[in-house]
Amino acid sequence: MAERSRCPECGSAALVEDSHYAQQQLVCAACGCVLAEGLLTTTYTDEEHLREVAYSQSTGQKEQLSRCLQRGIRRVQDLCKVLQLPAVFEETAVSYFQRALQLPCFHLVSVEKKELLGGCCVFVTCRQHNWPLTMGTICSLLYAKQELFAGVFLSLQKELRLSLPALSLADLVKTHLNSFQLFQHTANVPAPFVEDKEKMISRTMQLVELASETWLVTGRHPVPIVTAAAFLSWQSLQPPARLTCTLARFCKLAGVDLPPPAHLRLKELLEILLRMASQLAWLRVFKLDKKTVVKHIGDLLLHRVFLLRNAFCLEVEEEEEKEEEKKEKEGSLSSPLRAVPGKGCPSDGKHQHEGGKRPLLPPCLIHPRKRLRAAAPSPLDAAISGDEDISDSEIEQYLRGPEEIRALRKVKAWP
Repeated sequence: MAERSRCPECGSAALVEDSHYAQQQLVCAACGCVLAEGLLTTTYTDEEHLREVAYSQSTGQKEQLSRCLQRGIRRVQDLCKVLQLPAVFEETAVSYFQRALQLPCFHLVSVEKKELLGGCCVFVTCRQHNWPLTMGTICSLLYAKQELFAGVFLSLQKELRLSLPALSLADLVKTHLNSFQLFQHTANVPAPFVEDKEKMISRTMQLVELASETWLVTGRHPVPIVTAAAFLSWQSLQPPARLTCTLARFCKLAGVDLPPPAHLRLKELLEILLRMASQLAWLRVFKLDKKTVVKHIGDLLLHRVFLLRNAFCLEVEEEEEKEEEKKEKEGSLSSPLRAVPGKGCPSDGKHQHEGGKRPLLPPCLIHPRKRLRAAAPSPLDAAISGDEDISDSEIEQYLRGPEEIRALRKVKAWP
């Protein structure tokens, strides 16, 4: 410090080392002039070699991001421990979180979204390893709204270009039933209501497969269907003690929420079971209803394929297409809906009685919603009679092509 023995501002020789900051500063005690600006921090490499660097080149600017990364990694690790995931899952989820936090789109998001980002990484990892984990489970652990979690999840999937396999219905059944509190005797669950877990899962799976084969799953949320199937399987395993229990009480005993559409799914499943029961010879002598049919669910599931073929008119698409092509060549048209050979459904187009066959169609076609009333026609529409002349520019819109002609013939041939 020989060349700086005096202050260049006031000429004082009272120069001291000020250790107020992270690095010592050379300051004039008389006027307060800072002779050496000082270096606030260093990089890790320079600290090891005792070399000082400027603040703009140090780790100080990225200190906030580093703390965020450390907290996020701890959150991901804690979440994996709560879910009891293997160590490989934890490593994959942490790597996804580190990659995501380096992307600019996740730098300026809210703190809440950054907290959900770790949960999304765990969710993605479980899905890729076919581990049955639902979005609702993650949201309940993080106390997050599903809409916000879904937005962060879609952003993560898009930015990292991840491909996720869909969760199968069988995995969803196992995951949903694992949260039920009916598999051990407690103060809230009476002894007659306790059921073996494996038996209940097996029968619930069979009922869900039956619902899938009868168009009850397509386009519907899966949780109400699984809840209704679990209720029926639980009742059918010990009918005398459980037939009086309602669906609402069942969900309360199981410790799960009752989804609003579950009552409708239960009604649809019972209708399918009643129609199947009408085809069993030893059940025709009984007057079964929606309560008593539950006693025979085991027999109905055992002969499920046979009963469905006898209770409904099933389509055979390949044979129908071949027959249609053959008849078109001969100049005759066949009916669009064809039954199983030897078990055809009537073609008179009239409604069948309760025990008769009907096509196996989605519920939305069997019980369509009421349509809104059409608005009153305006005076301009009332003045149009349909006998007006068609201009040459519009005539092409009314000409039918070969495909339209064939479709029109099929419609006219409909019984």
